Amino acid sequence: MFSPLFVSELDNLAKTLYQDKYFSFVEDVDGYIDKIYDFIETKIDYLISKSSPQKFQRYGKKYIRYKANSQTYWYIFFDQKDNRFLVNFILNNHSQEFPELI
Repeated sequence: MFSPLFVSELDNLAKTLYQDKYFSFVEDVDGYIDKIYDFIETKIDYLISKSSPQKFQRYGKKYIRYKANSQTYWYIFFDQKDNRFLVNFILNNHSQEFPELI
């Protein structure tokens, strides 16, 4: 399940990627966003998650890292109860907060 904040962040990302011409076609932006969702849905229940640093725990107790391309990693924060997940937030390695996740 995805929180409204997470969905909003990806919607804003899609707009930015297209408006700032990272992608020339809306379809390519949609594909990029779909790959993030697909990664989460297929990988979140694997044992690849890490505990979130204290500063980021307001977004989720755990996170997983998604490599979008050779220059961009996405950090996806979530909470887990039993076998249920709530994905709360996303940021990438270009963010000012990134060094704390290394």
